[in-house]
Amino acid sequence: MSTEPEFRDVIVLGAGAAGLMCAIQAGKRGRRVTVIEHNDRVGKKITISGGGRCNFTNLNAGPGNYLSRQPDFCKSALARFTPWDFVALVEKHGIAYHEKKLGQQFCDSSSREIINLLLTECEQVGVEIRLNCRVNEVRKADRFSLATNTGTLECHSLVIATGGLSFPKLGATDFGYRLARQFGLPLTEIRPGLVPLTFASGDSRLGDLSGVSVPVVARSNGTSFEENLLFTHRGVSGPAVLQISSFWREGEAVAFDLLPGRQAAQVLAEARRESIEPEALLSRFWPRRFAETWCARYAPAKKLPHLNAHELKDLASALNAWPVTFPGTEGYAKAEVTLGGVDTAALSSKTMEARQVPGLFFIGEVVDVTGWLGGYNFQWAWASGNAAGQFV
Repeated sequence: MSTEPEFRDVIVLGAGAAGLMCAIQAGKRGRRVTVIEHNDRVGKKITISGGGRCNFTNLNAGPGNYLSRQPDFCKSALARFTPWDFVALVEKHGIAYHEKKLGQQFCDSSSREIINLLLTECEQVGVEIRLNCRVNEVRKADRFSLATNTGTLECHSLVIATGGLSFPKLGATDFGYRLARQFGLPLTEIRPGLVPLTFASGDSRLGDLSGVSVPVVARSNGTSFEENLLFTHRGVSGPAVLQISSFWREGEAVAFDLLPGRQAAQVLAEARRESIEPEALLSRFWPRRFAETWCARYAPAKKLPHLNAHELKDLASALNAWPVTFPGTEGYAKAEVTLGGVDTAALSSKTMEARQVPGLFFIGEVVDVTGWLGGYNFQWAWASGNAAGQFV
């Protein structure tokens, strides 16, 4: 182990999307950069993203697709590194890709191609990456001093790109938040985001529908998403649920429109001419298992012509706004992102530097900027990494 401190212009903590992008941009400016990663390989979260094909950006990404206590904070970084800038990088490296839906861009083959892109770009500008390197202490005098298991390093610029608490099995820790507190930076409330919701005990029977998927509009706190709902053994998941989970709070209900684009009252009125029960009608729109289970609990067990006006009104209301109260979530183990983080009021939106701690930068998921599902969080990683990389 070295006894004399090693000096670098820039040290980046975290070899994920944001950290590697920052290192690349700093390296292009001739800065001597070392990236420190406590895992045994880079980009573990990139590897599993998009079902292994990496939803690396979304062409529609804009400030309106992000949650933050300061909604305007992300505007500057996103404007200076757009989805098309990253697409150009993907094309430069000859990576085949496609748009799945709603602006989401995926690799045709493997997320490993994005990791190789980042590693190649790092190599070309002389970025050093140290794996299995754990930081035990960070101090600041004239420079930042980092005590690690491989020796002491010093730098003028220290970038925190350690991510959030999501997927602890991949090595996620609260280290970035602890560093923020150490240097006096405030944090906003931290909680799981883009996460499956769990049933209350009274709804546990719905777990029998595990694997069934239904198109819905999910609504909570004035926000709605039209996507699929997927039943699990313990609750609900799927794109609609993951999206709305970032706006929902524990113990609140989510209203599901089970007939998106249709007025249930009109559907029922037209079907009253038929001598069928609600289950038979709704099986035309839903998987039969869901129609059987839902109607057994929420629909009158008689044929449509025999429903009175009150029963028809209640059924129509339940179909277009089925309220389900969820006591909790599957937690960080299943959350795709961490909501909240380093308060953006303490950072420069231009440089990502801490206003009261010169040379200290925070980027990516550790910051209180969280995107929707569908490539938006990768775009924030690229954009915030690029922003800091221009100034470290």
